[in-house]
Amino acid sequence: MEQEFDLFGAPASDAAVRKAHANTPLAVRMRPATLDEVLGQDHLLGPGAPLRRLVEGAAPASILLYGPPGTGKTTLATLVSSAIGRRFVALSALSAGVKEVRTVIEEARRRLTHSGESTVLFIDEVHRFSRTQQDALLSAVEDRIVLLVAATTENPFFSVVSPLLSRSLVLQLQPLTDTDVQALIRRAVSDERGLDNKVTLQEDAEAHLVRLAGGDARRALTALEAAADSAAATRDGDIDLATVEATVDKAAVRYDRSGDQHYDVISAFIKSIRGSDVDAALHYLARMIEAGEDPRFIARRLVVHASEDIGLADPTALQAAVAAAQAVQLIGLPEGRLALAQATIHLATAPKSNAVITAVDAAIADVRAGGTGLVPAHLRDGHYAGAKKLGNATGYRYPHDVPEGVLTQQYPPDDLRGRDYYEPTQRGAERNLADRVPKLRRVVRGE
Repeated sequence: MEQEFDLFGAPASDAAVRKAHANTPLAVRMRPATLDEVLGQDHLLGPGAPLRRLVEGAAPASILLYGPPGTGKTTLATLVSSAIGRRFVALSALSAGVKEVRTVIEEARRRLTHSGESTVLFIDEVHRFSRTQQDALLSAVEDRIVLLVAATTENPFFSVVSPLLSRSLVLQLQPLTDTDVQALIRRAVSDERGLDNKVTLQEDAEAHLVRLAGGDARRALTALEAAADSAAATRDGDIDLATVEATVDKAAVRYDRSGDQHYDVISAFIKSIRGSDVDAALHYLARMIEAGEDPRFIARRLVVHASEDIGLADPTALQAAVAAAQAVQLIGLPEGRLALAQATIHLATAPKSNAVITAVDAAIADVRAGGTGLVPAHLRDGHYAGAKKLGNATGYRYPHDVPEGVLTQQYPPDDLRGRDYYEPTQRGAERNLADRVPKLRRVVRGE
């Protein structure tokens, strides 16, 4: 259902609740009331930056705020609405459907027509809207019936329909820096909206809260509030490291198996292996495991990588990757993490070569370009009646009949004679092939 909010997230019609806020979460109480209180996001809020210009009177434009949790998307939406003096309506894609969207649009249309009052429609988690739900917004956004401010933790270029993207300004928010989180925590401890200096936060406890936050303001304040409640009950308001560790669970892994983080993390994983950074590769492996990624998916990527980026520079890499995939299939997690880690370390530390993928892709490119040609007659199948009458298999020379096991003979179609695909590198075991392959070509081609 439609809801109207004030800057602190409380119902606009109930200011008394906001003022009392005894049971309001710390993260809500500390929501910035002005742009100057917003930490981080200087690229959006600095002088002349997009959001700053919008708030200060630039032509209104629908915006898509894209960024990880706890970076201020909801806060910025409410501040934009307040600054430009428009009615603010919030919908959550988790609970709203097409009916709710159309109801809001019709009410916005009625208000605009009768009183000239404009509406800012804030949609949280817009990536969870179906294509039909997103399409329902298009005409209202295009006709300026509503000014859309949508928030998403997923890459909108993957999760938002193109027509809606083209009508909106996409602004990417960044995780808060450790310095930003530290400033936020200190403000929450001292500000009368927050803990009002009723607790004392020790330095090591503060540092631990910063680490746990991982750039997420909401997580930092939630953890601080839990520690403060514990300290108030048992330690006269003194929050030390032990209190934080006792009251705060491990930081949630920022990863969604159905969203762009899935692609970003696996991409970083493979690129770290390709770059021979074994420690970074293990970090991304750990993130995927902790986030509940399907271990079979990880194993499949290792198998692909073994041929794509290592190949014959280390012929055992593919064996290690396949063995890990089989082990994961057999035993699953958590024990399967050991096989995945072993294969990851093997591949990350192995010599690298992309000669295999380069070779096969070059061959495929020739085939797609029409470079097929007839199979030479002496290589054709001769195991059927009449084959010899057609000239098939006639003149074939058996390599094992010569001591070297290699002899001069045409193998490719006429149009592809002399075409080189495989170019061994000088890395790892492929170094031997770099010497051997040219010699083989000279013999086979009679050069």
